[in-house]
Amino acid sequence: MKVLISVDMEGISGVVHPTETNPDRYDYERARALMTAETNSAIAGVLDAEPTAAVWVADAHGPFRNLLPEQLDRRARLVRGKPRPLGMLGGLDEDTDAVVLVGYHARAGRGPAVLAHTMNDGILDVRVAGRSMGEIGLNAAMAGHLNVPVVLLSGDDRACAELHDLVPSAVTVAVKQALGQGAAVALHPEEAGERLRRAAAEAITRRAQVAPLALAGPLEVEVDLSAPFMVDLAVLVPGVSRAEGGRTVTFSATGFAETYRLVLLLAQLATIKPG
Repeated sequence: MKVLISVDMEGISGVVHPTETNPDRYDYERARALMTAETNSAIAGVLDAEPTAAVWVADAHGPFRNLLPEQLDRRARLVRGKPRPLGMLGGLDEDTDAVVLVGYHARAGRGPAVLAHTMNDGILDVRVAGRSMGEIGLNAAMAGHLNVPVVLLSGDDRACAELHDLVPSAVTVAVKQALGQGAAVALHPEEAGERLRRAAAEAITRRAQVAPLALAGPLEVEVDLSAPFMVDLAVLVPGVSRAEGGRTVTFSATGFAETYRLVLLLAQLATIKPG
């Protein structure tokens, strides 16, 4: 079997501030070490349950170059760098049997939640068929498009609740309790790792009981952007239109794969500064 572990940073135990998630800031090196350790715990748990599994790890935070390759469990393959097909789910394909989300965070506006956002600061909300979705929902639905279930998520308590709203039978591990956007009560990293390893083994063992999050097309999608110039750029994309209100763009998609690709593109356009 093949398992893809997608790893973000904001939901790692002990991480609560943007300085810890930014490669240019002083606390980043500690955070990437913690991120690598939690990833190793998830790998170990998967292989406790299925010793012959092929485990792929997608580095899914910021530049997608955060995990320390030399410290990663050598039994896993690392998907690193960007841009790449499927973004945070790099390595996902029809042969994947389960997806695990490690270190994930809640969507923008779902507070109190540690470092909550959706893709980047340029995107305020994404609504698919009227349902607000952050990175958790978008990635779960993209996996579901390929009939792959998200069986486990770790992050703060709000991130865990967000996945349960979408996939009630998934296993979750709350490695910290959110007090706000930049504060939490966190487990010791070793305790977080032990819980994550046990949960990963459980999730893989009972993966057949978790249904993929499948959203049938066609789909109507709305994306709220944080600045008018971002809307001006977004409507240059064929099929994307400006909605009333000045900050929202809309498009229709034949299925979720098209939705996912267009949202990734809009998120990238939102990082471009006006000349």
